[in-house]
Amino acid sequence: MQPRTPLLRATAQRVRCPLDLGSRRQYAQHANTGHGTARRRAAIPPYQKILRGFEDVRSVLGESRKLTLAEKILYAHLDNVEESLLENTNNGKNIRGNANLKLKPDRVAMQDASAQMAILQFMTCDLPSTAVPASIHCDHMIVGEKGADTDLPNSIAGNKEVYDFLETAAKRYGIEFWPPGAGIIHQTVLENYSAPGLMMLGTDSHTPNAGGLGAIAIGVGGADAVDALVDAPWELKAPKILNVRLEGKLSGWASPKDVILRLAGLLTVRGGTGSIIEYSGPGVDTLSATGMATITNMGAEVGATTSIFPFAENHVPYLKATGRSSIIDAVKGIAYGNESYNFLRPDSGCEYDEQVVIDLSTLEPHINGPFTPDLSTPLSKFKEAVEVNRWPKTFGAGLIGSCTNSSFEDMTRAEDLVKQAQAAGLRPKADFFITPGSEQIRATLEESSTLDTFSKAGGTVLANACGPCIGQWKRTDGVKKGEENAILCSYNRNFPGRNDGNGKTMSFLASPEIVTAMAYSGSTEFNPLTDTIPMPGGKTFKFEPPTGSRLPGSGFAIGNPAFLPSSAEPDSSVQVVVDPQSDRLALLDPFPPYGQGELKGLKVLYKVKGQCTTDTISAAGPWLKYKGHLPNISENTLIGAVNAKTGETNVAYDADGTNMSIPELGKKWKQQGQQWIVVAEDNYGEGSAREHAALQPRYLGGRIILAKSFARIHQTNLKKQGVIPLTFTQKEDYDKISANDEIETSGLWDVLQNGGEGHIKILVHKRSGEVVEIPVEHTLSKDQCGFVLAGSALNVLAKKTKPAAEQPTTDS
Repeated sequence: MQPRTPLLRATAQRVRCPLDLGSRRQYAQHANTGHGTARRRAAIPPYQKILRGFEDVRSVLGESRKLTLAEKILYAHLDNVEESLLENTNNGKNIRGNANLKLKPDRVAMQDASAQMAILQFMTCDLPSTAVPASIHCDHMIVGEKGADTDLPNSIAGNKEVYDFLETAAKRYGIEFWPPGAGIIHQTVLENYSAPGLMMLGTDSHTPNAGGLGAIAIGVGGADAVDALVDAPWELKAPKILNVRLEGKLSGWASPKDVILRLAGLLTVRGGTGSIIEYSGPGVDTLSATGMATITNMGAEVGATTSIFPFAENHVPYLKATGRSSIIDAVKGIAYGNESYNFLRPDSGCEYDEQVVIDLSTLEPHINGPFTPDLSTPLSKFKEAVEVNRWPKTFGAGLIGSCTNSSFEDMTRAEDLVKQAQAAGLRPKADFFITPGSEQIRATLEESSTLDTFSKAGGTVLANACGPCIGQWKRTDGVKKGEENAILCSYNRNFPGRNDGNGKTMSFLASPEIVTAMAYSGSTEFNPLTDTIPMPGGKTFKFEPPTGSRLPGSGFAIGNPAFLPSSAEPDSSVQVVVDPQSDRLALLDPFPPYGQGELKGLKVLYKVKGQCTTDTISAAGPWLKYKGHLPNISENTLIGAVNAKTGETNVAYDADGTNMSIPELGKKWKQQGQQWIVVAEDNYGEGSAREHAALQPRYLGGRIILAKSFARIHQTNLKKQGVIPLTFTQKEDYDKISANDEIETSGLWDVLQNGGEGHIKILVHKRSGEVVEIPVEHTLSKDQCGFVLAGSALNVLAKKTKPAAEQPTTDS
């Protein structure tokens, strides 16, 4: 989408309490943490509708067909069961990897950074409300620096324009709005919306966190979310199913985090691509609900479509503790009923495409990193790894919490270690930061004095927000950009520059328990299971294995009721606030349609070497404030990409040899009408579900991304914006293309006209006059060909939702 001349909108109006500072003080410490205030009405999945869909699946595939849990929930949400499951599948015999599933999710959740563009796109469809329940969570734009009491008010003041826009849009269209300070999207979803059998989309790659409670929750870009918001089927290539069988039971220092850290090492960041990870085995019933969520959260780090646990008895106390007792009987009725009508457990005898077995009884803590979440090292071997790889022997900060590990169980186990050290008179040698995942968690931890324990130890309690995990960390320890250093955190992702914008910061991922214990030594070579910490007088201190509580004995505290969400009832009288002079928000115009014939005269803007994540393509950190303003955020396009020829980062060369930044050259070519292509290596676009990484190249004139392979979410995002993702048939052909080569397609027009049928070649015109022919592959479905031809998926949706008289004419 391109920015358009702003519509005349209402001037900013006063919004409710949490967004207006007034005289409010002590944002992190509220009096109303008790249990007397009535909880919100529980969000119950439409089980009758899902069951009817599942009955259709049984009817089409037959009672004898054995289905996995993930297949049951997915297929029960199909818009047209016969069309999705029988076409291109040998009459239903080969669904996985072949069928194009057209799905109708039950719910959509959006975080504030991605919600801006999603809402701007939804607005172009001119609908009075969303077609499914939806929520917006203000968590990504809050900077972590001095602590919640200072950071939250400062961030609210700095982002008020965006929060006003999101809140007024939410009120107008009937979207629940969770204000800044309410909590991180994934923790809030787990506490309020996730439930066994639910299917939801979330505009963040860690949406699968909800799979810990038995939901199919998939991270997508904003354009995909708009599909669900306007009641259009959302398309997904039927995933393969990877089974992880859990044996035994965790003990001692081992935690649920170590399950996924170990799995990431086994599968790598690409091992789950095109698959759903489905957990099973006797070990499942030994895990807490929040522990399961930690595991499914980080399934994103292995490229999985999503991850899911079956309904387990340990889900019941968590549902009760979070005020959702009303759904337990319904869930049990399905889960323990006749297998033919049970979509909450896999069929006995179902087959998986691959299986991994993990023995929880022998699992030891792991530390993953740096720079990638799949470099997995058992704790017992980490000291050796530090020596061999010459990683820093000290680390400056230990950070616990985030959407991945901020449960009551996580925090009380960390607290136990802090109390052990306090009793010995020790204080952390590394800076220690604590991020509660939600207001409910924060209030409960305050009530149990857990936060007080952390504060007395010198820890800094940050706001209920993403903070350092998403790059919103303003470090105050004197570490300069470009200075090599190490940190340990219980987060989920650790690509270069991810946490603090410093590409030289080595971020290591571990459980909250390991991070907390190691913070007291300040050494990356310290193993709390075996090593001791020297004390005055020649004494030494050794940690005992941590203990904690899975749930608070008296239930969760509610916290400040001002952080509860707005009503889900749409109000057409509310006018959406967008300032025409804003540098943070810009309304959108459609991208132009494809046109006619083959693409000719494209030039290679950049040839990327090595890893190219969505952080590389569209950096976060300080750029998050421009998420709603496409021209401004496009100034960061590919600024982290390495030039394959020169090894330079963010240095591109025009045909005359002039060098400039990548976005500068992109803008120059856009102004000249020169369309372009990017050439890249494996797993292009891995990482966050950041649709700006597709929007920005499209806005600047990008038409094709040609890579050795793609990450799933990003490949879909590109298609939704009208950019064509192609892969090399033979990966070594990557070496045959150079920056500034001229590119012409052959066969693309026929593929687009024929709904994805056919083959494509790339003709590379070298400066010498030589023409190199390179065969390439595509994954364009019939609908996706329509997106490309129309200019974007949103153009297709907008055409469907507007009366014929309002539809513009095009030559497509």
